[in-house]
Order: sequence, then C-alpha cells, then structure tokens
Amino acid sequence: MRYMELNNGVKMPILGYGVFQIPDHEQCERCVLDAIEVGYRLIDTAQGYGNEVAVGNAIRKCGVPREELFITTKIWISTYGYENAKKSIEGSLERLQLDYVDLLLIHQPFNDYYGTYRAMQELYKDGKLRAIGVSNFYPDRLIDLIKYNQVIPAVNQVETHVFNQQVKAREIMKKYGVQIQAWAPFAEGKNNLFSNETLNAIGDKYNKSSAQVALRYLIEIGVSVIPKTVNKERMKQNIDVFDFELTNEDMDAIAALDRGETLFFSHYDPEQVERLTSLVRKF
Repeated sequence: MRYMELNNGVKMPILGYGVFQIPDHEQCERCVLDAIEVGYRLIDTAQGYGNEVAVGNAIRKCGVPREELFITTKIWISTYGYENAKKSIEGSLERLQLDYVDLLLIHQPFNDYYGTYRAMQELYKDGKLRAIGVSNFYPDRLIDLIKYNQVIPAVNQVETHVFNQQVKAREIMKKYGVQIQAWAPFAEGKNNLFSNETLNAIGDKYNKSSAQVALRYLIEIGVSVIPKTVNKERMKQNIDVFDFELTNEDMDAIAALDRGETLFFSHYDPEQVERLTSLVRKF
C-alpha cells in the first residue's frame, strides 16, 4: 500500500475502502472484514451511512492492530453546531468502539459548519481526532473556511472520477495543502465507465480492467480513492493497482475524458440543497 502524508504529518493510505450504501449491518461487517483481510487499511464510513456500528464491530474482530488502521467518519448535517458536534463525535467514537478516529470530515457544506469545525479543532487538539477535514466543499467555501480557522483541513472529499477530474479544484487544494480524496471514483458506473473504450484499450496493454486503470489514473494525479464494492474478488482487483504505471500518452488520453461537470448533483443547485438539508437523521 502506498501512503501519502497529510498537512499535519499524519500518513494516510492513498487507497481505501468505502462503505457508502451498505446499510445492512451484517453485510457491512462482513465487507469490512473482507476488505481488511484483502489488505485495505483505510476504512471510510459516516454517520449518515448508518453503519458505524458494523464498521466498529469489524474493527474489533479483524485482528489487525488499531495503529495499522486508518478510520474515517463524517458528521451529518443534523448534528452540526458546536455543542451538537461535540456530542455527535463522541457518539461516533462509541459506535465505532474507538478512542480516536484518524480522520473526521464535515459531510456537507450546510448548516452551522463553522461551529462544527470549532468543535472538531478542539477534539483534534485533545487527540481524539488525528486529522480533520471536509467533504463536498467547493473552492469558494473551502477557502472561506481556511481563512477563518486555525487548522487547515487535511482532506476534502469530493466527487472525482475520469469524467469529472476537478482540475481547478485540485489546483486550489494543492495551493492550500489540502489533500483531495475521491468519492465515487468509478462514477458509480455512469457514462458506461466500465466499458469505456479508452480505459479498456489502455487496460489491455497492462492486463488490467477499466476500473483498475481509472483508479490508477487518479492515484497518479495525486487523488486518494475509496472505491466501494461488496464483492471480495473486486476488492482484490481494486487494490491491485500498484504494479503498473501509465505512460504520458495514457495520461493524456484519460485526461481528455474529463467533462468538468458533476454526474450526480451540484451544491449550487437550490433544489439539490433543499433535498440534502431536508435529510434529517438521528444518531
């Protein structure tokens, strides 16, 4: 596994396993155990996914020393605000059965994320959070948060894949020392990513799949990835991307796939904002 150093010196695996859309506790626990057995050391969950308990059970049972694992979770909108955030973070630690998490993210740029970030900074200084960051923050809100807080976010997790490569956003994150991490690195199969002619042609040269080429490309441009699958064999395939390198010609061909726009939703779209902010969850 390759590691990257965050802006506070903490080392994070560049490739991890995400558990979004695995709400069934038994299945999620099995998947996390499978992922750790395969070799994943970064596990990405969230309050909003409803599976922190399952992830915690798997961590407890996996047999891998805690210090070898990198656990990420995220605070949901309905628990934002200074006091609420402190309580919700303690709740996440309890559900995960951990004394600390390696990375805590603000899940969405809505509600009182300033108060939330202040609480996160306190717990970061207390050692309960090894690193803190954000998710789904566009450049304008990311810069605003950076300018008025002491701790620069270590990570910004955003939609990133070959069809939306976040070129400008990556430039800004690099300027401020924020590590970009990709959710939906396969674009959830949209635009027929798994049968894309460009990716398949490149994959044929290295005996790799289109999915492996897509992950390798993101890694080579410095993007951390957290692919999700419930299939153990595909887990093995997704982590098997460190034994080949793309040529400049390969990189240029994949860069040309970029459409520079979301395939899911825009945080500038009022209807989408209304939908997201109406998802109130209790923890």
